[in-house]
Amino acid sequence: MQLFVIQRIVGLLLMLFSVTMLPPVLVSMYYNDHATVPFLIAFLVTIVTGAVFWFPVRRHRYDLRVRDGFVVVVMFWTVLGLFGSLPFLLSAQPSISITDSIFESMSGLTTTGATVISGLDLLPRSILYYRQQLQWLGGMGIVVLAVAVLPMLGIGGMQLYRAETPGPMKDNKLTPRITETAKALWYIYLTLTIGCGLAYWLAGMEPFDALAHAFSTVAIGGFSTHDLSMGYFFAEQPLIEVVAIVFMFLSGVNFALHFLAWRGRGPKVYFLDTEFKVYAIILLAASVLTSAYLYWTSAFDSVSESIMRGVFQTVSMGTTAGFTVSEYHTWPGFLPIMLLMLSFIGGCAGSTGGGMKVIRVVMLMKQGAREILRLVHPSAMIPVKVGNKALSNRVVEAVWGFFSLYVVCFCVISLILVATGLDFVTAFSAVAACMNNLGPGLGDVGSNYTSVNDVAKWVLCFAMLLGRLEIFTLLVLLTPAFWRK
Repeated sequence: MQLFVIQRIVGLLLMLFSVTMLPPVLVSMYYNDHATVPFLIAFLVTIVTGAVFWFPVRRHRYDLRVRDGFVVVVMFWTVLGLFGSLPFLLSAQPSISITDSIFESMSGLTTTGATVISGLDLLPRSILYYRQQLQWLGGMGIVVLAVAVLPMLGIGGMQLYRAETPGPMKDNKLTPRITETAKALWYIYLTLTIGCGLAYWLAGMEPFDALAHAFSTVAIGGFSTHDLSMGYFFAEQPLIEVVAIVFMFLSGVNFALHFLAWRGRGPKVYFLDTEFKVYAIILLAASVLTSAYLYWTSAFDSVSESIMRGVFQTVSMGTTAGFTVSEYHTWPGFLPIMLLMLSFIGGCAGSTGGGMKVIRVVMLMKQGAREILRLVHPSAMIPVKVGNKALSNRVVEAVWGFFSLYVVCFCVISLILVATGLDFVTAFSAVAACMNNLGPGLGDVGSNYTSVNDVAKWVLCFAMLLGRLEIFTLLVLLTPAFWRK
């Protein structure tokens, strides 16, 4: 373990993150919301701390090993959550505790969208902007952004990329060089954000709300600048609903497909991809079922409203964006549970979505089908294929390992939350919403997490980080074998 190298990188990344606290200062000055000082103090504390980490070991320039990459990613996300909470803690509005500040910061950076803040419409614009910006930075992972910058500082980035990127097949790169891969990801991410913001603005949002919601839509985050979330806009500007559905769907797609389409292969690459087809079919089938059930139970007044609300909420939950148009947890029948279950599948690998990822679910289903066929034909050699490509046993085993750990972690964390005093529905849905980086749950956490006790909030912060780093990256640090030489 190269501790000095790790310390140097964390210091550099912390100084880089401190710069992100300056845009809210400009927002505060523009709107004159008297919230400039907390961001300036947070900026100074963060950059000075980063400098203190970096300066003593600034000359330690060695290549990262795989183990070092895991440590850097986990340390950075943990430290980032702590320092990202400073503006919330120092601001007069909202007036929240240390636990709530860290919870809000971790929720933003992991793109979970679970909030402990109410009265959003009355908060300073700079605080509202900062919440959205946290999600935007966390959407693709600020570590991946740093991978494009760190090589200029003499630090290799492949180990960071492998620890950070979501999905079961992490050695696939869009370009031969990791720096170019990171830049390609961010170009796509930035293009989607600009397109989403312009679409929101043209659909009727004011510029501030358009930018803020573009950040959280493309990041599949779910934070909003209003207590009513997206429902604030839909009564007056129904076209906003369509824009949100389109960009949530696009952001849940593997960014490698966006890259290939952008590089000239055209839209056909989407329809040749197994994961994309399954992703689209799942969302389409769930949207039809939700809309039909809403109309059948007369939850809304008209067919068109049932369809729009049903499709929006299905895509929002299925991609783990977590936007709400109404109190979905009060919808009739099985719908709230079904929508929550959709978040377990989540978006595609290589997207900003959470959940287990569609490709893993596809692999699990194919592996299950193979085991059934083996019972009928014990001697047959039956490969697991995605598309026309047979997968190695190493990948299939990794997916089963991920699923097993996911189930165990989910059960253990749920039991811990119940032990803290939460009822079963609230505990179950809160863990699902946080591990899948979804946000809204059922029961007492249907609207926000204000009523959850502090111990449960710390446990849920761990669940958010576990989901964001896809379990292995975090749990590998807890194994004795990792620390042996």
